[in-house]
This record gives sequence, structure tokens and C-alpha cells, in this order.
Amino acid sequence: MQVKSRHHLRSDEVGAITDALAANLGVELDADSFEKVEFAESNWDVVLVDGEPFVLYVDGEPFLTVQGANEYPPEKHVVTVDAGAISFVSDGADIMRPGITEADPDISEGDLVAINEETHGKFLAIGRAMTDGSDMVGDSDKVVKSIHHVGDDLFEFTI
Repeated sequence: MQVKSRHHLRSDEVGAITDALAANLGVELDADSFEKVEFAESNWDVVLVDGEPFVLYVDGEPFLTVQGANEYPPEKHVVTVDAGAISFVSDGADIMRPGITEADPDISEGDLVAINEETHGKFLAIGRAMTDGSDMVGDSDKVVKSIHHVGDDLFEFTI
């Protein structure tokens, strides 16, 4: 992915990001610099946190990237999958009920969520909940639409 432009964010923009991540994920970003990156041939809106692509805007809402979630593990809006789901989630598949072992009950339909695997606690994807967290564990149906995952263009991006 080719960078079209990069610029430092104003303090009010940084405050909006840090406040949203603290409220939605229970994450406190501790960083010195925040730069918004615009790509030449991509729709990703990304913020570099101390030079790393840790924040992604999804429909105007700031959320952690997979790298950001692994660096600053969220305490809220987390969906955990079993080992059998790892390869599918890592390839960008939507998350199905049978692969989910646990989901934050405070998740509401439409919320952004971070997907992690139960064995090592590593985050694999970011998605949008298609149902409430209390209804995610079960036998069938897609419950999270994948937005960003390990191995995609954003995950592979480096400065």
C-alpha cells in the first residue's frame, strides 16, 4: 500500500481517539505521536501511533487495528474463538457461532469487536457484531462480519 499523505493530528483529534478507545475498549493509549495516513489506492483510514498502524477508522469510528489490539489488549468488546476457527478468521472469514467460546455480554449488534484466540490470547481480526454478545455462542450462523484480519493489506503495512 502506497502512502498518499501523512499528517500529525491536532490535540482535539487525539483526544477524541483516546476517549473513544478508553470508553469502548477499556484501552489507554500511551503515545507521543499520532499521524493520520491516507493511502493512494485504499479506503483504509489509519492512524500511526508512535509510527505504528494501531488505530483504524471504521465508518468514522476509531478502533484498534489487529496490531493495535495485540499491543494494547482490549478489556471490552472482545470475542474469543477456539483453535479450530483460527485459520478461517486469519483468512478473513466472518466469525460463526460454533467457533466462539466467549463473547463480552456488553456487545450490542452493530458494535465493533476485537477477535482473539483462546489459547494464546492473540488478536486475529476486527469485525462488526451482527448480534448481541449474549447471543454469540451457539450452533450456527454468522455473528461477526470481518473487517480487518491478520495477513490483509493493512496488517502487512509498514512505514
